[in-house]
Amino acid sequence: MDKKIKVPEIFGENVFDGRTMQERLPKKIYNELQKTIENGTDLDSHVAEIVAHEMKEWALEKGATHYTHWFQPLTGFTAEKQDAFISPKKNGGVLMEFSGKELIKGESDGSSFPSGGLRSTFEARGYTAWDCTSPAFIHESPTGAVLCIPTVFFSYTGDALDKKTPLLRSMEVLNKEAMRIVRLFGDNDAKKVNVSVGAEQEYFIVSRDAYLKRKDLIFAGRTLFGAPAPKGQELDDHYFGSIKERILAYMSDLNEELWKLGISAKTQHNEVAPAQHELAPIYDVVNVATDHNQLMMETMKKVALRQNLVCLLNEKPFEGVNGSGKHNNWSMTTDTGVNLLDPGKAPHENRRFLLILAAILKAVDEYAPLLREAAANPGNDHRLGANEAPPAIISVFLGEQLEDVLNQLCEKGEATSSKKGSQVDVGVSTVPTFMKDATDRNRTSPFAFTNNKFEFRMVGSSASIADANTVLNTIVADALGQAADMIEAADNKDMAAHDLTKRWISEHIRIVFNGNGYSEEWIEEAARRGLPNINNTVDAHAALSDPKAIALFERHKVMTRNELISREEVGYETYAKVINVEARTMLDMAKKEILPAVIRYTMTVAKSVNEIEAAGAKPHVQKRILDQCQAHLSDMYKALDDLEEVTQKAASMETGRAQAVFYRDEVVRAMEQLRKPADALEMLVDEKEWPFPTYADLMFNV
Repeated sequence: MDKKIKVPEIFGENVFDGRTMQERLPKKIYNELQKTIENGTDLDSHVAEIVAHEMKEWALEKGATHYTHWFQPLTGFTAEKQDAFISPKKNGGVLMEFSGKELIKGESDGSSFPSGGLRSTFEARGYTAWDCTSPAFIHESPTGAVLCIPTVFFSYTGDALDKKTPLLRSMEVLNKEAMRIVRLFGDNDAKKVNVSVGAEQEYFIVSRDAYLKRKDLIFAGRTLFGAPAPKGQELDDHYFGSIKERILAYMSDLNEELWKLGISAKTQHNEVAPAQHELAPIYDVVNVATDHNQLMMETMKKVALRQNLVCLLNEKPFEGVNGSGKHNNWSMTTDTGVNLLDPGKAPHENRRFLLILAAILKAVDEYAPLLREAAANPGNDHRLGANEAPPAIISVFLGEQLEDVLNQLCEKGEATSSKKGSQVDVGVSTVPTFMKDATDRNRTSPFAFTNNKFEFRMVGSSASIADANTVLNTIVADALGQAADMIEAADNKDMAAHDLTKRWISEHIRIVFNGNGYSEEWIEEAARRGLPNINNTVDAHAALSDPKAIALFERHKVMTRNELISREEVGYETYAKVINVEARTMLDMAKKEILPAVIRYTMTVAKSVNEIEAAGAKPHVQKRILDQCQAHLSDMYKALDDLEEVTQKAASMETGRAQAVFYRDEVVRAMEQLRKPADALEMLVDEKEWPFPTYADLMFNV
């Protein structure tokens, strides 16, 4: 039976969005709430009471019995504490109640989440507070439904303990500074500048039956052992290829779930690696896009399990093939619909665009380490720098058209022309000619301009996009604020804007690179230009305690020094814990699964050698196999001892940067040394004897 989904009917049906609020709230109450959402005015307690009542009634109609303040702690995941709507009656029974106070504020344990020292066990109080700019939604499950209210999470002392609070602060700062530029260029209609983001999500799908036979996938989310499959992505036949029926069924169910949540899932396709896929939504305001991306990841996992599949979001679940990222498409748009990053048909004449572009180049150049840190996690260390993932060196791709305009400004002091896209004729009469874009694309660039947006390609597939967008918003706001200060103070504002644009482009043109980001030549050229090459997560986290970064975030009240230092400490602790889990998993698999399997196999081969010799023949091949197995087994046992020793030493160290450095330099090296002989043994041992599914089983049997 065909499954027919009526998208317009189901889209947003589980969201208490503007459409639903307008239907259910009194007009005056709705207008008051919209003022809070759009202008940041205080929410009256009377308004909150009515909104809470209608939200509860709507949720009950949807089958909800509980509500939760849904927040995003520094784990990178979401968190919730569910409370029932019930309130006991004096004469027995219960009422279903939900007050404005319960909507606006909740309380959570502030000490049990990562806080980097901001909270201790004896300082446990934490609060959640409603983010009314992101709509509440119903989380459905086979056992019931829960009303989820997006919130921020902060401590008793007011410190942000989550990823959402700094993001919201950065949005306000960017709006403030960008509006100054909008006004300076004569736009008096716009009242607000929003950051729009579309986050493309890459992921792998594997069989749940195979997944459950691999401890590394269960505990670490990626394979820690595994020889290459006979076929990988060499033929490029999976990319944009025909989607398997089982995967299409998964995608269909996933889309339905996402559309009910108001997530505009639009584009789906096979990615480059076998078993890899991508899902891209339509743009939304950045805090809503961030919430939606978290919901998307949760839903992807939930739907996969329902179909006896597993969705892998680790950045590098399989060695030797593409890793998974999350391309963060970022732009600025006024509430009147004007995209401030649209260069127009003649970019050389678009003075506002060129000034904003110069400010972005300045921001990215001066705060490249912060952007790199915003994409740092252990999984991404394995992904960056190959297979269509950008390198660790931050650079900006602008394309031929904009680079030419910038060069004109630098060399001549004035830009007088813009390159145009030429007409394409493929030489087939039935295929129409069309105009190609004025510039190509560059998939090796970490920060690429693509028509009317910047695509930050470094973010890992498992990460929250909140960090990257908090940094982008803040550094660009800082540059725009400086520009506004200088232009507002000038007598001739047009000339001041022109001169500032030219100066900033000249000073920061070094960050622009349109070439091959994977080449050795670029690494050397980047070093000559003075661009940082931060190739691991541990070093990247140090950017958060840089005095320049602290001054930036405190200047704009996005994060305090304590909040930044705490995030650095959380980064080190998380890195150490992730590598510790991976190392212990490798030890467990090697001792309990690989070693016994190899010993059984070598005993079989040894028995074969004896039997052949007893028969008067010479077992040359069997002896060679036995010798190879024994050599790799010996290497593996030594590597096993080394890994166990350094893992124990690392675990006994005090948490912090020194421990993270030890895990990076010693434990990761020991893990690599253990994997080499184990993977070599996989290629020698009888497939029937190998203790867990191979790469071929995982990537080609879905």
